[in-house]
Amino acid sequence: MQIVNTKQMVKVEKQAKKLGVSPKELMGNAGRKIAERIIQICSAEHDIPERTSIVFLAGSGNNGGDCFAAANILVYRGYHVTIVNLVKEPSTDIAKEYFSQLPEKVNIVTGYRSETVEAAIEAAELDYSTLYNNDNSKLKNKKELTAVEKILVKEKERITQVHRAIVSADVLVDGVFGTGFKGKLDSDLMTIFSIGTSAYKISIDIPSGGDGSKGTVSPGCFKADETICLGCLKFGMTQYPLKKLCGKITVEDIGIPPRAYDCLDGEHGYHRIDRHSLAAFPPKRELDAHKGTFGTVLVIAGSNSMRGAAAFAVLGALRSGAGLVKAASVSKCIDTISVLAPEATYVEIENDSNGFMVFNDNTREKLQEQLKKSTAVIIGSGMGVTEDTKEIVRFVIKNSFCPVIVDADGINCIASDIELLVNRKSEVILTPHPGEMGRLLNCDADAINENRIMVAEKYAEKHGVTVVLKGAGTIVSDKFNTAANHTGNAGMSRGGSGDVLSGIIGSAVAQGFSPYDAACAGVYMHGLAGDAAAAKHGQEAMLPRDIIDCLSDAFKILKEKRDRG
Repeated sequence: MQIVNTKQMVKVEKQAKKLGVSPKELMGNAGRKIAERIIQICSAEHDIPERTSIVFLAGSGNNGGDCFAAANILVYRGYHVTIVNLVKEPSTDIAKEYFSQLPEKVNIVTGYRSETVEAAIEAAELDYSTLYNNDNSKLKNKKELTAVEKILVKEKERITQVHRAIVSADVLVDGVFGTGFKGKLDSDLMTIFSIGTSAYKISIDIPSGGDGSKGTVSPGCFKADETICLGCLKFGMTQYPLKKLCGKITVEDIGIPPRAYDCLDGEHGYHRIDRHSLAAFPPKRELDAHKGTFGTVLVIAGSNSMRGAAAFAVLGALRSGAGLVKAASVSKCIDTISVLAPEATYVEIENDSNGFMVFNDNTREKLQEQLKKSTAVIIGSGMGVTEDTKEIVRFVIKNSFCPVIVDADGINCIASDIELLVNRKSEVILTPHPGEMGRLLNCDADAINENRIMVAEKYAEKHGVTVVLKGAGTIVSDKFNTAANHTGNAGMSRGGSGDVLSGIIGSAVAQGFSPYDAACAGVYMHGLAGDAAAAKHGQEAMLPRDIIDCLSDAFKILKEKRDRG
């Protein structure tokens, strides 16, 4: 599924205008889709229109205009409709036009302060919560009020109207900011959005307070039960914490011509990974196929104290279709893998006194031989970070002619020498979690999570690699495209899950897929298997080994989805 960032959406809408679809027409279509969805929700609850309150929290821009267009339809269907203008009066021409068309039956509430009152309130250091909870009963009985007291009485009345409208709503629609929001919500809006209500809450395009390009949110962001996304899904909505506040996401066609998206040709592309993205995965197994048809994966991983990591990578590769999987590791690790995965073959590497692989002439010779025979290499899982393991990773990246998937300790081994990527002979896929990405960029994980999309894109572009930035809504990026994954669940947040993922990606590469396509297929199937494991065992009890066991279920699910179209 194609998705866009907020800047690209603006370009597409401008291109739609050049193709003959005016902004007014788009707003009218948006209003109709919003109204239809609200009617559908109310009908499912058997709500009688005349007894149903629909309240729109409207901004001053085109997001507010969408509210007005929808309200105009709903009021003529018999619904009790209230518009609360929360920022100021409509400011764009088309929003003004739709606002002017509202019939008198629509209840209009002024939910913002005039500039004069705003200055007075700020000077008195008062906010919405203070004003609402202030007892003005004594002031109403006074014959003479001071200027400040008059403001307090007036503000109390205005705020009470806003509060009453929200708590009386059956459906509360957020159309305050949409995709244009940047920065932080002011304290008044934060308080208004937090008013307790049993209403079904809908956001138009994106919850107000969310960043549609980054996926971050301002404190106090509107929390929706459902978000009606207009035209195209925005990339930030695939990322947490914003995704969590969107609720159910529905994408509505508002009449943008498909050709309008051609204006994005040549720009960085954005996608959500789905079954349509994996049209060629897994490859068809012809009757005359043999193990060489599906590639050879070399897994360089493990140590005496981290044997499971290597085993998971090997099993992930085997279970996702690789023809042959070889494990290069220390003897104790090989002993463990051979029990769990007797289908693999093994290359023994000498170890030091602590059980980590050493790099010497014998190691160099063995790895050189295996690199020539491999179609994909996975390196890093559980191998530890020592001077020897650093040299092994450097050697592999500099000498492999097939794509290399660098995971876990492999990433930690190159963190201080990332320029070695310049001298590589083949493609590289990096699969960091936020902490490992932070080590690559010399910052903490929080800084990564605040800019996940930009970090993955810029790093991939700068170093010419494919980045798989793991986490909820895993991001895959190379210098041309960025994709977000939506499969998977919190039960996968256990040590070892990432090792399984590296095995699946390595298998896809070995079977002939490009690094970017292999990474997309890998994260999707990994998450799909995780979902199947959660269904069988529950998120609390599932383990990485269950993800491996459920890969067969994941392939069945993928086939069933395709058969259904």
